[in-house]
Amino acid sequence: MMNINHLRVQSSHIFKIFYTLLALVIIFLCVAAYKEYKGESYIYVLFTITSTALLYSGFRKNAIFFDTFIGIFFWLGFWLKLTVRVAFMESQINHAGWFTDSGADFDRSLLVVSCGFLGLLVASYLRGKFIFNYPLKINEITQQGLFAFYNEYKKYLLVGFVVLIVLVAYTNYYYGIYQRGTITRTSLPYGLNGIYKWLLLFGLASISAMILKFEYSQTKKTSYFVAILSLMEAFVSNVSLLSRGMILNVSALVYGVMRGLKIYSIKSSFRFLLTNFTIFIVLFSSSVVLVNYIRSINYIDGEKTSVIEQTSRQTKVLFLDRWVGIEGVMAVSSYPKQGWDLWRQAWKEEYNENKMSFYDENILVKSSYRNTDMTKHHFISLPGILAFCFYSGSFAFLFLCMFLLSIFASIIEMLVFRLGGKNIFLCALLAQVIAYRFSSFGYVPAQSYLLFGALILNIILIYGADKFFVFWYRRRGILS
Repeated sequence: MMNINHLRVQSSHIFKIFYTLLALVIIFLCVAAYKEYKGESYIYVLFTITSTALLYSGFRKNAIFFDTFIGIFFWLGFWLKLTVRVAFMESQINHAGWFTDSGADFDRSLLVVSCGFLGLLVASYLRGKFIFNYPLKINEITQQGLFAFYNEYKKYLLVGFVVLIVLVAYTNYYYGIYQRGTITRTSLPYGLNGIYKWLLLFGLASISAMILKFEYSQTKKTSYFVAILSLMEAFVSNVSLLSRGMILNVSALVYGVMRGLKIYSIKSSFRFLLTNFTIFIVLFSSSVVLVNYIRSINYIDGEKTSVIEQTSRQTKVLFLDRWVGIEGVMAVSSYPKQGWDLWRQAWKEEYNENKMSFYDENILVKSSYRNTDMTKHHFISLPGILAFCFYSGSFAFLFLCMFLLSIFASIIEMLVFRLGGKNIFLCALLAQVIAYRFSSFGYVPAQSYLLFGALILNIILIYGADKFFVFWYRRRGILS
């Protein structure tokens, strides 16, 4: 086993190399896009500065996990997508709205984005000063009740978790209880559809985060079995969901582990990290191709060759266009009927699988989903939280919204840390869930309480279960 201090030095060097390479890539792309940008050059430079600042602020010393993931999602969805397309694709972006491709429209869009990013940056700075930061070290044993229960029934719990993963994934795939882009084929009684949705989105991953904590932080060493189990859960769940988002929960858990190595003083090795990274790349690539193939079969009427071609096309464009961002701001910022009436109407949207979204129907004049058979498929476009908050057309309101949303996310993450047994892995997972919700915001916004309610209930269940087992084991004389 490699000395932990040596591993940290190695990891530190790897991160420094990565940051340097990233900076060089940003500079190269920025220069290439700067020459081709249609609007005022200084506005693109401002956009680049705020985007890069948001990305790098997520990896500063006192960053929380929300800072990290919102920075990554927004950098990918806004800066990288626009910069690559401006530099190498003649500024072709699938905005499908009133956007005219003029320099003035580009400038307005980038000013909107920069304003929203500044709101996030200011909130992150103030949070670090006055609200919450993670401790440098956590040495005490937390969640003594759950840890004692896990140790006593470890084999049964791990086998039960594997069975639960397979059972939930298989029944969801077979019966179509909750899948991306499809109409619900099976409605279960007693709200069980919601239970499936919670388990597949982050419930099962939360269990993985708890197992990781018990195996890693409490024993102070890593485990191949638990790491691979977490990766397999993400793979199976996302294939069942027909989702290409395996990278989301896995990246959260991986980054949580990377930070947890130092905070919990966990012994590990470079071989362990490299092996699991390799397994992740294989599983993630397989999930993307497999889900694209299944989607092509389900969504396309044609010969097998057309399915294969469609699978290949979807896979190629995924890594740039997968992230919601700049196209939503372009569509909204150029929409001629911006105002408070539009803002209020958007909040009134109701969930309907057989109807286009408010955003597709009202703002995207050339939405690609207008001719979709809504009796079979449920496709929607998403503006993202930044574009949604600009429905009013007010820059001041946009800044305030992004500021308050960042503070709100910080408070939620603080509660997860304190009520979730100081579980760094769980904090990373749920912060990613919140950040991704914000980045893909805009459909039936009033029902956001369901996600945040499920998230809070998730934490309450963990907190309550720990207190129950503490009481139980104390009565048995196992805990003092």
